[in-house]
Order: sequence, then C-alpha cells, then structure tokens
Amino acid sequence: MRSLFSIIILSLIVFSTSYSQSNYYYSPKFYGGISVGYYGGFGIQGSATISHFVREIPLSIRLGVGYTSTDPGNPADARRIFINDATNGVPEKSGEIWDFRADFIVPIKLFARSSIYAGIRYSLFTADFRFIDGNEFFTISSNDFGLGGGLETQFSLSSNLFLLASAGADYYFSNKLTGHDTEYSSDGENVNPRRDYTFDDADNAINQPKLQPRIMIGLNYGF
Repeated sequence: MRSLFSIIILSLIVFSTSYSQSNYYYSPKFYGGISVGYYGGFGIQGSATISHFVREIPLSIRLGVGYTSTDPGNPADARRIFINDATNGVPEKSGEIWDFRADFIVPIKLFARSSIYAGIRYSLFTADFRFIDGNEFFTISSNDFGLGGGLETQFSLSSNLFLLASAGADYYFSNKLTGHDTEYSSDGENVNPRRDYTFDDADNAINQPKLQPRIMIGLNYGF
C-alpha cells in the first residue's frame, strides 16, 4: 500500500507541475470547510486545508473527518453468522461510518478552480442490529485503512468564500469483522466462528466500507 501511495503522490506532483506551474503564485493560505452529500448514505465532513506552502509546486494538503449514516447490512444474515439461528423478534438496524482522511491536492486546467486529489483513509464502521421482542441486540464493527481520490471544483462567492463541489471514490482494505464474541478475518484466523462461516460470508452480510463513491458539496472559507 505504501508503494502505491507513493506512486499516486509522485504522479500528482508531476502532473501539476506540467499543467499548472505557469499560473502558480507562492501565497500560503488556510481554509476551513464543511460539506454534505453521499458517501454510502448521507454524510457530512469538516476539513482544514493549507495551500501554496511550497515554492514552485502548486500543492495543497487537506485533513478531514466525516460522519455518515449508512445501511449496515442484512439483520437475519448477521444474526445467523455472528450470533445464532433464532428468527424471533422484529429486526431494526442502523449503521455509521466515521472516516478520517489526508489528501494531497493539485490544480488542473479544466474549468473554474479545478483540482484533483488523492490520499490515505481510515474508517471506523459500526453496525447495530436489534431484534425487538426477540431479546437480541448486538454490534458489528470494523476499522480499515484505504486510499481515495477524485476531482473537485471551487466557485468563488466572495474574496474568501468558495462553493466546493467534488466527486470521487475511496477503497478500503477490509480484512476483519468483529461482533459479539466472534471475529472473522480475511486471513482465515477466525475467533469463535459459527458453523463453517467465513470472512466472505460475514462481508457479504455486512455493508462495511469497501469501494465507496463520494459526491459532496459545501463551503470553503479562506483565512
């Protein structure tokens, strides 16, 4: 994963130098932003960006944290794979993703203030399942690293305020799902598995982050 990330960053720097260096001015600036949109469900993200901080290279760095309410998966399958074969009770479910991201951003000649971005990701996923009148409540979770990238454009609303629209995708290297006293791992080192269920069975039942399309719109304010 490290080598892939290094290739992505090097490509971004070369690409940005070839296409944008002639219009680059050295003027470090900080931005704070908030965005909403789709990320496997309704999501909201806060971010902090520093731009134009390296001479001769039009490079920005952004740190962000987001929260998404998402469909956690199939309650009946989750119960069977992680708990037991009981079917009583009315199922209820909820899921959430906390995602943390660090991106390198470089401008491109497309339209308005367009840029491409790429970076590393880390997600905290939680799925809650409840079987009302069945006395069964359990949580399944996973924490995974990933990589992501995309395209974004800013439209000036004032000298320091910008409308930001972005589209991209993140990919997470999912390798473990934990729930109750059971754990399924992609390397086959499972803990208290039920029957002959595998990580693939658990992964199919639970909607943990894997390939996540991302469409966001929001505001950036420059300080």
